Amino acid sequence: MKKLIKYLFIPILAFFFMAESAFAQERGNDSNRASPNAAVSQTIGTTEVTITYGRPALRERGYFGDGTPLAPIGSVWRTGANESTAITFSDDVMFGGKRVEAGTYSLYTIPGMDEWTIILNEKLSWGTQYDEAEDVIRVTAEPGEGSNLEWFEIYFNELSDTKAHLNLHWGTTRVPVPIETM
Repeated sequence: MKKLIKYLFIPILAFFFMAESAFAQERGNDSNRASPNAAVSQTIGTTEVTITYGRPALRERGYFGDGTPLAPIGSVWRTGANESTAITFSDDVMFGGKRVEAGTYSLYTIPGMDEWTIILNEKLSWGTQYDEAEDVIRVTAEPGEGSNLEWFEIYFNELSDTKAHLNLHWGTTRVPVPIETM
């Protein structure tokens, strides 16, 4: 029995070390990131919503609009930096008015001057390896104005027993997306 455990345990352990090493290589290296990772979690009723994302800074660059902004108007944006932004729902929810099953999705957006498209996608990936065929839902949200934030931030507000707003906020642009429990 000990030999069996040894022969099973060592390959499994080796697999996890290789997977961790491969992930470090995929993102480039293990040094500090210019756009550090962040996570935010909110319980709405009994449903846990968790988001992990990269936080780019403006650094005197344009962020939304024409020219060469970090998130061009009318183009799919990974909604953060580095890996695709991941959002997890512990239970089924209404996201922007549409039903979404419990699970983990990539969060992409298409910024617009008067309307944003918010996309939940099945594919979790590095960077902008977006595949429209993997879209679960698309909803729209109206951008508004907020305080000026140097670092991109995702946060919750408008919290009640059954609802909250997920906010995407960078510079003075704030985009709220309602989430409602079922």
